[in-house]
Amino acid sequence: MLITLSEAPDFNMDYQNRVGSKFGGGGVASADSQAIDRRERLRKLALETIDLAKDPYILRNHLGGLECRLCLTLHTNEGSYLAHTQGKKHQTNLARRAARDNFGDSTAQAAAAAMAQKQKNQVQTKSFIKIGSPGYQVTKVRDEITGQLGLLFQIHYPQIADGVKPRHRFMSAFEQHVEQPDRAWQYLVVAAEPYQSISFKIQAREIDSGEGMSWEHWDVDTKTLSFQFLFSQR
Repeated sequence: MLITLSEAPDFNMDYQNRVGSKFGGGGVASADSQAIDRRERLRKLALETIDLAKDPYILRNHLGGLECRLCLTLHTNEGSYLAHTQGKKHQTNLARRAARDNFGDSTAQAAAAAMAQKQKNQVQTKSFIKIGSPGYQVTKVRDEITGQLGLLFQIHYPQIADGVKPRHRFMSAFEQHVEQPDRAWQYLVVAAEPYQSISFKIQAREIDSGEGMSWEHWDVDTKTLSFQFLFSQR
């Protein structure tokens, strides 16, 4: 609702007829009088320039009064509400709301960008029908020079999927959920689609990670994974 005045507002303060002043002389205005006059001038200016129908924070209650939903204040009429909108409290709350909205927009944009990047970097997983466990051979070995003991694994994957290479890793007893954890043992897990993953239970001894102490080889022709490691002497 756009409110207009039929006559031009009088923004001049009456200093001549002030209580306690002589006729024809302008008395000194008190601070309260100046504040009242300032609010009145702001109210009249707001009545000319502000359309209350487009104000998102005005609310008419069941008693016929007006409420500011931003500042949670009550007002008896439109003039009082408009004077409030020009005040320091309302303007400060408007600035805080704008800053919070801008921060929320930037946060949402950052979250959307992170989600898009995550989806872009996400690797598409392939699903295979499991066909059972592969055949394998385990042989105890001893290094001729150092005398270190170790194990040689040969695992056969005759029906391995195209482009798939077997993978393996060591797992502690506390990572698995098949047996009761025992710190005296560790597990070697080997996986290759579409075969079921298999694991070998070995002693929880340190694996020698020195150069030449362990090796692996994937034979594409025979579809056999060979993997050997030695236990550390320490």
